[in-house]
Amino acid sequence: MNTTRVTSVAIIGVGLIGGSAAAAWRRAGCVDRLIGAGRGRANLERALELGLIDEIAESPADAAARSDLVLLAVPVGATAAVLADIAPALGDRTIVTDAGSTKTGVVADARRILGRAAARFVPGHPVAGTEYSGADAAFAALFENRRVILTPDTETDPAALSTVRGLWEAAGAQVCEMTPEHHDAVLAATSHLPHVLAYQLVDTLAGLDEQQEIFDYAAGGFADFTRIASSSPAMWSDIVQANRDCLLPVIDRYLVELSTLRQALADNDRDAVNRRFERAKAVRDRFVDNRTGRT
Repeated sequence: MNTTRVTSVAIIGVGLIGGSAAAAWRRAGCVDRLIGAGRGRANLERALELGLIDEIAESPADAAARSDLVLLAVPVGATAAVLADIAPALGDRTIVTDAGSTKTGVVADARRILGRAAARFVPGHPVAGTEYSGADAAFAALFENRRVILTPDTETDPAALSTVRGLWEAAGAQVCEMTPEHHDAVLAATSHLPHVLAYQLVDTLAGLDEQQEIFDYAAGGFADFTRIASSSPAMWSDIVQANRDCLLPVIDRYLVELSTLRQALADNDRDAVNRRFERAKAVRDRFVDNRTGRT
């Protein structure tokens, strides 16, 4: 049974992730008071109206000064600035964690900006989301049976790590740990590349002369494949730039494989095309079975 309990949590960025974390922790009864800060005033007022938070702070620093734990649910590109803002306000035992989709750069920023307080920084990444944003997109079940990856190092305070792990488990997540470098390499392939492909496919089709007819006749497969291209462009531009060192080699590998498939089509090599499709289907079927528990 999860017994983690935190008196006061500051949510910096009460959008899909931050708002859903607040909703999940409220549902679990593991946080007494939730303080929101960081996004536009209208969004914060909406979060208050929805019951996601109990109060709105004047600033991220104000929220941090009155909290036992701070969750940074802001775009990766904004993390360093927010860390610099809240650093002087942190108490001697305040825990800080984040929800960013890249970790190597965030960890480096935390070490540089937080100084000794970096030991109480627990880098995290909830691998969950939708294409929607803002407080209205938040819901308590977002993290149920989804992974949350924590990337602590040898200097991370064990008590801080245990508290952050406990909060995510209270939200229904499956928590695992890995190094920041391994995290960024894995997510470049499984999350960041798919977003790049979805955005680029839509952009490519939009540039064709007959684009209106193409989109008029697009079916479910197109909608399924490109759903994530409705995600926040600003957020994903930040993510792919932050993780470009890991993402570029994966894009290069994809281009090589796509070129090989193109050549098989040009050569009318039906067997080669079919082998690729069969192999891909088998791998995806195993992935779906593992996620749904089917045998």
